[in-house]
Amino acid sequence: MNSPVQRVLMTTDAVSGVWTDSLELCRALAARDVRVDLALLGGPLSTAREMEARGVPGLVLHESPCQAEAWEAWLLEREEQLAPDIVHLHVASHGELAWKAPTLVVARACPLSWGETLPGGHSPERYAHPWWETTRGLRAAGCVVAPTSAMLASVERHHGPFLSTRVIPPARRAEAFLPDAKEPFVFSSCRVWDDTKNLAALEAIAPRLSVPVRIAGQAPRTVQAESLGLLSEEELAGWMSRAAVFALPARHEPFGLSVLEAALAGCALVLGDLPSLREVWGDAALFVHPDDVEGLAQALRWLMTHPTERECQAHRARTRALTFSPRRMAEAYLELYAALRMRPVDPWARLLRAG
Repeated sequence: MNSPVQRVLMTTDAVSGVWTDSLELCRALAARDVRVDLALLGGPLSTAREMEARGVPGLVLHESPCQAEAWEAWLLEREEQLAPDIVHLHVASHGELAWKAPTLVVARACPLSWGETLPGGHSPERYAHPWWETTRGLRAAGCVVAPTSAMLASVERHHGPFLSTRVIPPARRAEAFLPDAKEPFVFSSCRVWDDTKNLAALEAIAPRLSVPVRIAGQAPRTVQAESLGLLSEEELAGWMSRAAVFALPARHEPFGLSVLEAALAGCALVLGDLPSLREVWGDAALFVHPDDVEGLAQALRWLMTHPTERECQAHRARTRALTFSPRRMAEAYLELYAALRMRPVDPWARLLRAG
């Protein structure tokens, strides 16, 4: 079925989870005959990711200048040339540019909320856009989209109010993360350098478990867990397909794409007790307070020693994960695109909202 929106200008980058979110959405939109011009900020792409982009029907990749200070003018030139129906942004500060088309900004993370959960409660400046630039961009956008209601509440607390908001969870293709015969080990995957993921707790209890703890990513800070290093998507899916349990005792997690992938791969889940993760997983996961190291150990031991209950928990997680489908995500965005196109774009009103 054709969409009333025919062309979208979308920004992305090559190094963060934004790329994964963008490609999943581009594939799903292509199935609805929507053409996406994907503006790559900060490239270049790896060979693997370039091939991934080429596999999306109708996707046109536009590589930006190397200098970040040139991106804004370059993006406006792309809009002038391409005349998209919607501008879909992943950098908050770009929301206040003089766009002609309706805009939305995806707030998939909030550096200030992230910083609140770090020791001392402060976010290093190198991990955050200046507060005012982010605030102006989000307030100027036609809509601010967040992956969970909990994340949206955090962004509004730090940067609102906004003209309109929407919660649209990300998605992953189920066929990319299929379950296999399960093996007795605990698995985790995230940016190991990010202290808010709380892998220190998982590493601390590893010697007290009767099964291995394996972590994908940069090397852990101790030798108590087995480091698998940086993995390709195919390698990551393979480890998840065999892992009995996926653990992420996070202190901060806006949605948890790695959790979604693990659930699709048939892992039972043990997660940090956060509003965002409870919102996404409900009764399909076991939740442990990030400071409760003994509780984390007990939850993992219980799952490993009760295989029937573990399989039931894994089944609930996978059933829940299948609801976060790319098709459902695309339908939600197409509904939002259509709503934004019904509103007249007033550049002066946009500037007033931003200021």
